[in-house]
Amino acid sequence: MEELRRLREEAGMSLGDLSEATTYDRSYLSKLERGERLGDFDTARRLDEVYGTRRMLQNLWLLAKDEAYLGRYKQFMRVEAEASVRFEYSASTIPGLLQTEAYAREQLGTGLLSEDKLERDVEARLNRQAVLARAIPLRLRVILDESALRRRLKDPSAWNRQLEHLVKMAELPNIVVQVLPFGAGLQYLLGGSLTILGMPDGVYVAYLEGSTSGELIEEPAEVEQHKLFYDQLRDAALPPAESLEFIRNLIKD
Repeated sequence: MEELRRLREEAGMSLGDLSEATTYDRSYLSKLERGERLGDFDTARRLDEVYGTRRMLQNLWLLAKDEAYLGRYKQFMRVEAEASVRFEYSASTIPGLLQTEAYAREQLGTGLLSEDKLERDVEARLNRQAVLARAIPLRLRVILDESALRRRLKDPSAWNRQLEHLVKMAELPNIVVQVLPFGAGLQYLLGGSLTILGMPDGVYVAYLEGSTSGELIEEPAEVEQHKLFYDQLRDAALPPAESLEFIRNLIKD
């Protein structure tokens, strides 16, 4: 943003100087100044230290984060509806497109929503699943971390129905589900989720999401890098047939 460039110029620093002082890549710092990237809290803290602005940039980042997250999520939702291909990795929860109503309700209900807001959000989430049943259905590949399959719903019968639903959906010709078992070891992105969307015109975008923030990535080189990350996760995961057997065994537990 403009304020970052002003502070750098007032400090008599070039982008190269700032890169050396912060150890951040020059292109990354340039994107921050142009407003193309929001960065993270540690970046704001380090820049406050370099510019001597106490906590000013940290406080600005906290304010901008909520607005940026909402705006980028809305943009992602628009792109999501147009996608013809979707690759998704989820570290801790069942992805929304494969959730039962009971799962969606319990997950969304942890957000202290009013009853009316909860009902609207559950309905909206379930309505998004229509892309899987349209005339030319979305092609979906999901990699589920084993932890997402070990974190059960409170109601055992509802949890079994969710697992049965997963198996049923994974048997459709346009859906592939793979399980990334604990035995695969540490992998990139284990703490969050990654979604890659392919448009009918061949353009791809990526979306990274944590518990409180999300980032829409449209730069082709960055999207390609995240496609490689996804490929690594896919290669480390169980094959589709073994993954279905893994889930079926959980139903028996």
